[in-house]
Amino acid sequence: MEKDRKLILVTNDDGYTALGVRTLMKWLEPFGEVVGVCPDGPRSAQSMAITVNQAMRIDEVKDYDGPGRLYKVNGTPVDCVKLAMHTVLERTPDIVVSGINHGSNAAVNVIYSGTMGAAFEGCAFGIPSVGFSLTDHDPAADFSPVRPFVPKIIEEVLKNGLPEGICLNVNVPHDKGTPTEMRVARAARGKWTDEYEKYIDPFGRPFYWLKGHFVNEEPEAEDTDEWCLSHGIVSVTPELLDRSAPLDAEWIDGLRKSLR
Repeated sequence: MEKDRKLILVTNDDGYTALGVRTLMKWLEPFGEVVGVCPDGPRSAQSMAITVNQAMRIDEVKDYDGPGRLYKVNGTPVDCVKLAMHTVLERTPDIVVSGINHGSNAAVNVIYSGTMGAAFEGCAFGIPSVGFSLTDHDPAADFSPVRPFVPKIIEEVLKNGLPEGICLNVNVPHDKGTPTEMRVARAARGKWTDEYEKYIDPFGRPFYWLKGHFVNEEPEAEDTDEWCLSHGIVSVTPELLDRSAPLDAEWIDGLRKSLR
C-alpha cells in the first residue's frame, strides 16, 4: 500500500458490478489509494446486518480494470467493512465511502439502507464515513449529477474529519434538472406504506411480495432532506451512530419514577 497517500475504503449494497460503485471509485482516485470491498451481489435493505451462520469468503476481482483494487464478499455491506479491516487493509483507512446507491436513502430509508449501514460501520470503527445516493433506481442510471459534489465532501472530510459517532448521508436528486446547490438538512419524518401482495406459487402455496410507497409526513418543512430533494437540492444529513434518546427529556423523569 502507498503509505504516503490517503487510504480510501469503498463499499456499497448494490454489489461489486454496480455502475454506482465503479463510478465512485474512479472519482475517488485523485484523493488517494482506493480499495473497494463490496458484496458479490445486491444486498439492498440490509441495514447493519452481519453474517453469523455461514462461512464468508473474500476474493479479489481479477478482471477489474478500474483504479485501485476491488474485492467481492459473499456477505452484507457491513461484512465488507469488517472483513476489509481485518483481512485486506494493512492500515486503517482515512475515510470509508459507501455508494453510489441506486435510489434515495433520505428520511426513514437510512435505517433500512445497506449503503448507510456500511457508513455506520465505518463510523463504529472511528473512521470518518460518508454514504452517497442518487434518487434513481435504474441500474444504468446517469450518475453525472453526483460528480460535482463528491470532491467537495471528500475534501472537507479528509481535511477536517467528522465528530465521533457521526457520519454523512448525502442524497442527490436526479429528476429536477442538474443540481447546483447542496444543503445540510435533517431527516424528514415519514414512513413507507407497506403493502404485501399475495400470490400463489405452482404448488398452490401462497407467497407475498412487498410493495408500497414512501409518504413524507412534513412536505412543507424546508429544513429536511426530502424537501431539498423535491426542489432539486443535494441534501447532506449528519447521522448519529448512537440512536439512544436524550436522557434529559421531561418524559424520562416520569419513566424513571415508574420504574422505581
